[in-house]
Amino acid sequence: MSTGTLPDVSRDDASLRAFLHGLPGVDQVGAEARAAMLSTRSIKTTSKQWAIDTAISMIDLTTLEGADTPGKVRNLCAKARRPDPGDPTTPQVAAVCVYGDLVATAKEALGDSGVHVAAVATAFPSGRASLTVKLADTKDAVAAGADEIDMVIDRGAFLSGRYLQVFEEIVAVKQASAPAHLKVILETGELATYDNVRRAAWLAMLADADFIKTSTGKISPAATLPVLLVMLEAVRDFRASTGRQVGVKPAGGIRTSKDAIRHLVMVNETVGEEWLSPDWFRFGASTLLNDLLLQRQKLATGHYSGPDYITLD
Repeated sequence: MSTGTLPDVSRDDASLRAFLHGLPGVDQVGAEARAAMLSTRSIKTTSKQWAIDTAISMIDLTTLEGADTPGKVRNLCAKARRPDPGDPTTPQVAAVCVYGDLVATAKEALGDSGVHVAAVATAFPSGRASLTVKLADTKDAVAAGADEIDMVIDRGAFLSGRYLQVFEEIVAVKQASAPAHLKVILETGELATYDNVRRAAWLAMLADADFIKTSTGKISPAATLPVLLVMLEAVRDFRASTGRQVGVKPAGGIRTSKDAIRHLVMVNETVGEEWLSPDWFRFGASTLLNDLLLQRQKLATGHYSGPDYITLD
């Protein structure tokens, strides 16, 4: 799908609305059928080994609970750096994702490992706060050392058709998050339709998001394969129109190696190998890593390890 020349939407609500509502509608039946078809693809053992290591390298290892403590975050960072202490060939994860007040703890624990620190911000997960509070939240996280900011859009504003308000908020958070990368969470489970998912994805990209992310992981449904398909098609079409590549991060409910491989197959088939990198694709997950490690050892040794092989989160 080619959109031609994109409009200057930065100050014109009417142009932004006309553009977003002029995007082609999503064929719900077709999207769900294609997602179901791709989810049945099988891969060879050698490809599975590559897929498991690639998936590990794409994880944003996450803890976002009210009971989080500095000790829990330090333990999570140790696991991020050395997912399998007995096998140094195991890749590191991409990032550790925490609340803003624990960024400094994570930053210190990760040191010069190369694992990034991501912080949720902008009144995560509800997004219900003034812009002043959201910007202060973002700036505090960046000042503490966050490499990446995961912001939530105002779903109430979006669903009310106040697209310019959402656009301007993302632009402001992008400026406040510099030099960190900005991931924009759409919370697709609250957007109701695939057409809204496509519009929200384009809105975030027009506002200069570095990544678009499905979910906070706090509501159901979270990440689903049809939604991921719609978002991947959006980043593909956006690059065709602008030349700028945007990353994608599904989050919430991705727990098994089979889930992760299904996602990687969809990425490869929809946008191609260029997105099969932690720079352009991430998994937001807290328990996925455990299953990937178990499956990795099964491939290496021919049997599953005992229950004490991995740390439980």
